[in-house]
Amino acid sequence: MKTTVARDAAAASGGGPTGRASWHRRAGMLPLAYLVALVAVALTHPFLPSWRWLGIHLLLLGAATNAIVIWSAHFTSAVLRCPPPANRHGERIRLTVLNLGIAGVLANDLVDQPWIGVIGAGTVFAAVTAHLLWLLARLRATLPARFAVTVHYYLAATGALLIGIPVGAWMLVVDADSRPRLLLFHAHVNLLGWVTLTVLGTLLTLWPTVLRTRMADGAATTARRALPIAVAGITALGIGVLAWWPPLAAGGLALTATAILLTAGQAGQAARRKTPASFPSWSITAAAGWLLVALSVDAWTLLSAPDPAAAADRFGVVLVPFLVGFVGQVLLGALAYLLPVALGGGPALVRERTERLDRHWPQRIATANAALAVFVLPVPPSVRITTSLLLLAALLQFLVPAVHVLLASRRQP
Repeated sequence: MKTTVARDAAAASGGGPTGRASWHRRAGMLPLAYLVALVAVALTHPFLPSWRWLGIHLLLLGAATNAIVIWSAHFTSAVLRCPPPANRHGERIRLTVLNLGIAGVLANDLVDQPWIGVIGAGTVFAAVTAHLLWLLARLRATLPARFAVTVHYYLAATGALLIGIPVGAWMLVVDADSRPRLLLFHAHVNLLGWVTLTVLGTLLTLWPTVLRTRMADGAATTARRALPIAVAGITALGIGVLAWWPPLAAGGLALTATAILLTAGQAGQAARRKTPASFPSWSITAAAGWLLVALSVDAWTLLSAPDPAAAADRFGVVLVPFLVGFVGQVLLGALAYLLPVALGGGPALVRERTERLDRHWPQRIATANAALAVFVLPVPPSVRITTSLLLLAALLQFLVPAVHVLLASRRQP
């Protein structure tokens, strides 16, 4: 049977008396605003002492976390076949609290006041807890659904973030000797737990919809089998880096990679039926490849490091493929597909928006991934500057039409 859950979910967000299209116009600006801020940081980084830390958190805590909270709520209602809420008061409050907390975390580094960061982290924790409770309430209030496993992925991902946030806050106040293990734990749990589990759960239905083909037979069953493997892997990885037992941490990465490959096999079956031929599909495909590269580099880094401090120092080589290759590309790919449909207005407008966001997609995909492949190699500084500018240009080629689409949708009937 052809998968229509993700398409139905987005289509249900069109205009109407409930103002769902209006909601997505406003909510869609949140991740884009953080991406615009990321561009600003990239252009002014010589004047910012901690620009790397700021850039990482603008992408992960700002853009990705807002997108996850917005769209996981959206897909939860869709896969559980719940009626959409009569109003968005609860979501609006959660997003407001979330972004106040994010502002506190980001301000901490600018003013060098750890207590501001701790308060900000606590505020983010409160917003994410409210999101978790909302997910649980939705799951308990509905009859068993075929794709309810997607919500189980969201619950596991949210639980991982609620573990990672306090550790991140703790890093602000502990002594330097304890910080490397906490940093490794915080980074891995947030990247593999919060982001990767959410992506795996969402792509179960979103991927075949992006390709406009049917879901692979047994995809939902495979997703149910992969989830406990991934959770076990992330748990082992977290314990391994905290206790500094690299073989256990690498084993956790191997389990996580196994879960990813299981779900990737099902995605590959769908891609064999309908070859990717758009910016969203190729951006998501490239992201999956970089995720596997990042996991391999991560395992080598942990196993070769003599101590936690050395592993933390080397973690930058893991972050680049993780953040730019995986998180950045999967985020842009998903938004490029979801935003045109969620804004409503009928097939003609959806097609026009999609074509705008797809414009020059082969060049954009090739430029971004070739530049990233060169950037991660041991190349001279001049080459790194050139490739980073190419990556920035590829990001702007998405941001400019995406902002235009959102602003133009305000004028639709």
